[in-house]
Amino acid sequence: MNFNRTDGKDKHFIENCRLLDMDLDRRVGKKIKRDKYKKYNQLDEIKEAIVVYEDDKVIGGGAIRRYDDENMELKRVFVHTEYQGRGIGSRLVSLLIEWARELGYKRMILETGELLVESCAVYKKLGFQVIPNYGPYVDMPESLCMARNLKS
Repeated sequence: MNFNRTDGKDKHFIENCRLLDMDLDRRVGKKIKRDKYKKYNQLDEIKEAIVVYEDDKVIGGGAIRRYDDENMELKRVFVHTEYQGRGIGSRLVSLLIEWARELGYKRMILETGELLVESCAVYKKLGFQVIPNYGPYVDMPESLCMARNLKS
């Protein structure tokens, strides 16, 4: 299994994000109007992304994006359904945390939702804690925001 660093313009990363959106539509689309999130998930500002490969097949990916001088935001994390439950998501997020540290950020923040139980469990296992909703998510009660310090 390979975890390759890239950016938001990578065709494999873009395709993984398309699959993530399809998965989210299937899992939570009937309960949450997801259109309001599109403007916060644009890939043009993503300079740091990782695509996960098994052999030559893309099986997942995720990214980080500068939020402000101290905070890096975790974005667009998705492992294909048939590969979930193998620790790939935890490894992916851990590598993104390491990358944010390398870049000198102090904290990582993210937005998810309580309906995404598996994702929340991974984030909590990796040391993320629930925080008040930030930025564009303040008035979105279905959003769940989390953060973790990046100090070693």
